[in-house]
Amino acid sequence: MIEVNGVTKRYGERVAVDDLSFTVRPGAVTGFLGPNGAGKSTTMRMILGLDRPTSGDVLVNGKHYAEHAAPLREVGALLEAKAVHTGRSAYHHLLAMALTHGIPRRRVEEVIDLVGLREVARKRVGGFSLGMGQRLGVAAALLGDPATLILDEPVNGLDPEGVRWIRNLLRSLAAEGRTVFVSSHLMSEMALTADHLIVIGRGKLIASASMSEFTAMGKSVRVRARGAGRLRELLVGPGVTVDAVEPDVLQVHGLESSEIGQVACRHSIALDELTPVTASLEDAFMDMTRDAVEYREAS
Repeated sequence: MIEVNGVTKRYGERVAVDDLSFTVRPGAVTGFLGPNGAGKSTTMRMILGLDRPTSGDVLVNGKHYAEHAAPLREVGALLEAKAVHTGRSAYHHLLAMALTHGIPRRRVEEVIDLVGLREVARKRVGGFSLGMGQRLGVAAALLGDPATLILDEPVNGLDPEGVRWIRNLLRSLAAEGRTVFVSSHLMSEMALTADHLIVIGRGKLIASASMSEFTAMGKSVRVRARGAGRLRELLVGPGVTVDAVEPDVLQVHGLESSEIGQVACRHSIALDELTPVTASLEDAFMDMTRDAVEYREAS
């Protein structure tokens, strides 16, 4: 389990993370989302003890990362796949890590096979493609067979087969009861992989919810009616918003289709369309982080 408790991180006058709190629980893939500059990388670095919070506390399985007797066996991380000695082979890179942390040599062979690098294991890392480097980074994260995994953009550079492989791997690791914490900019992939989502913007928590709860936030009903103006007046109320998206067409948030139909029926308003609309993860994310985007195109 990862516990982030009231964490703030300042760099001079700039606040990268602002009183952030959330919990990442075992047995699920938790996606970590946010626009560029939201503070995701800084938060991951603080979890791993690479940066110290200005205030607040971060615990991994009940301890600060540095307090674990064998950190690599407790937490596996992929933050920067290129942070490898390019003159070494993949095998010797992993072997050096294993010997340094008291991990059996046989585990090196196991993770090489697990990530599909057997054919290039003895080749120098400097000649690896971006996707091969990502696989090596995942192998390093898994080397200690850790209970907790923290991966920053693990599908970066992978081909479609590789993307499906990492998706299945993450879900299988979570099914074993591990804590799996993954950041990504690929909304479509998060929608297929994550069970729970944590969204931050400008260093603050925006949402922590299950995937179904998250997409339900953008749920609406499309209504086409010849008396759309009158219907809109009848529907608007506490917790209900109604937008006129085109002539005679309304987008209703906060009511179910059946409730809208009952109102229309009571007031003899004929409906030509009544369609529930579930927002995609991308739509829900864009709507939720609208005010936290660092760079925005001109209107």
